[in-house]
Amino acid sequence: MRIISGKYKGKHFGNIKKLKARPTTDRAKESLFNILNNIIDFEEVKMLDLFSGTGSISYEFASRGCDSVTCIDRDFNHIRFIKKTSEELDLGLNIIKANVFKFLKASNNKYDVIFADPPFDMENFEDIPKLVKQGDFLLKDGLLIIEHSDKFNFKETKPQQTRAYGKVCFSFFQFE
Repeated sequence: MRIISGKYKGKHFGNIKKLKARPTTDRAKESLFNILNNIIDFEEVKMLDLFSGTGSISYEFASRGCDSVTCIDRDFNHIRFIKKTSEELDLGLNIIKANVFKFLKASNNKYDVIFADPPFDMENFEDIPKLVKQGDFLLKDGLLIIEHSDKFNFKETKPQQTRAYGKVCFSFFQFE
């Protein structure tokens, strides 16, 4: 895995073989950031990465100049990997070991961008947009992005758009 753009463009990070995470492919990640480049100013973004896994998406935001990136994951090995990579690259990530759903119920912070990449087989996957909306976690014009399988279809909370890249999709939500 590598960082595809910004200050650390081309930098490969760590051995992820021991991690349970399913990292976002470089192709999908590059496509996602091509979209984001046109709609956000990375240097002014406060970002939250839910189900951080390897931290790949957080590294991309930090590499592009985002100075407030918070990573949440409950797996000790994922957290340790993200901390090590953040320290090696001096990214200054805020890294929290927590259950995402408990974090959302306890937090009162607001973000410009929330990215969530839960396990594709997670039972309460559908609850993420509702929890973000109910908890009022997005700042004005904030964006929730959820990475999911092409087989998943949101039933209750419909995204404004969904983009597919092979078997991976990104759904974009904005709430008023």
